[in-house]
Amino acid sequence: MANGLADLWQLAGARIPAQDAVDPYWRAKPFRQGHVSGFRVQDSVCPAFRKSRHKRPQIGQLRDLVMNTVDAACGTLETVVAVAHDAGRAILDVYQRDFGFENKADGSPLTEADCASNRLIVQRLAELIPAVPVLSEETQVVPFAQRRLWRRFWLVDPLDGTKEFVKRNGEFTVNIALIDECHPLLGVVHVPVSGVTYLACRGVGAFLQEADGRRREIRARIYRGGRATVVASRSHAGDKLGEFLARLQAKEGAYETTSLGSSLKICLVAEGRADIYPRLGPTSEWDTAAAQCVLEVAGGRLTDVQGKMLAYNKESVLNSWFLASGAGNYDWTALVDSHG
Repeated sequence: MANGLADLWQLAGARIPAQDAVDPYWRAKPFRQGHVSGFRVQDSVCPAFRKSRHKRPQIGQLRDLVMNTVDAACGTLETVVAVAHDAGRAILDVYQRDFGFENKADGSPLTEADCASNRLIVQRLAELIPAVPVLSEETQVVPFAQRRLWRRFWLVDPLDGTKEFVKRNGEFTVNIALIDECHPLLGVVHVPVSGVTYLACRGVGAFLQEADGRRREIRARIYRGGRATVVASRSHAGDKLGEFLARLQAKEGAYETTSLGSSLKICLVAEGRADIYPRLGPTSEWDTAAAQCVLEVAGGRLTDVQGKMLAYNKESVLNSWFLASGAGNYDWTALVDSHG
C-alpha cells in the first residue's frame, strides 16, 4: 500500500493546487494566486501558489487527478489515528512515572516523552508514504531552500503542551497534519490522558472519537452576537487577551471564558463548545496545523488578525497571531487593536 500511495502522490503532486473540487473551501472556484475560495491566503507566501501558473491539465484530467490525490490522503486517516494513539501510549509510559526535563533554546521544556513520541511518529509516517517528508518540532528544521520545493509533507508536534505535561494536568496532545499546497488537508489531534481523538480530512468530515472508539461528527457553531464563550491559553494568556476581552465586553456584553492547554483550545471551537480562541502571541506551524484542519472541516475558520488564512511551509515556521472562530461571518478581527 505504501508504495502505491507514494507513486500516486508523486504523480499527483506535480503542478496543480490539489484543493480544487474537494469541499466548500475549494470546490468550483477558479484558482487565483494568493486566494482560496474567497479567503485570502496569508501574503501568498506559499511557493506552490507562486508557481501555480504552469500549464494545467484539461478539466477532466484535473478533477480525476485531484480527487485521486484526496482519496489517497484520506485513505491514510485511520492509519494516522493509530499512529497518534501509539504515540500517546509512549507518552503515557513516561507520564506515569517520575521524569525530568530540560529547557530548549526558546525556553520551552523538553522531556523524554517528547522524544519517544517523535521517534515513533517519524518512523511510522516514513513507512506509510516514503515519498512524503516529515517536519516535526523535535527534529532539525529543514532549510527553506529545500522545504520550499515540498508540495506536501507531514507536520508534527509529537507532544503539544509540554508545559501542561510537566504540570501533570492532562491537557496535552499529539498533533499530526498532512499539508498539501501549504494548507492542512488531513489532521489528527489525540489526547493521551482522556483517550479522546479529533480527526478530519477534507471531503470526509470532522469527527470526535471517544476513548471507547465511538465516533461522532462535529460542527462549529455560529456566533451571532451576545454572550460569547472564549477559550484562552492556560499558560500563555498575556496582556493582549485582556484588551481583546475588554473590547468584546464593550460590544457584546458579558462573556464566558475557559482556559485549556495545547491545541485543545482550537478543537473546543471545532466541537461547537466555544465561539472564539484568540491567540495573540507566538506559536509555530506544528502547534496549529492539525487542529486547523479539524476546525475548518467542521465549518470554522482559523485566520490571522487581518482575516487571512494561515499558510504553512513559510520561510519562518512561526505563525502570526491568529483567531480560531466558529461558523458564520462575525468579524472578530474588529476586536484586535494590533497584530503580530
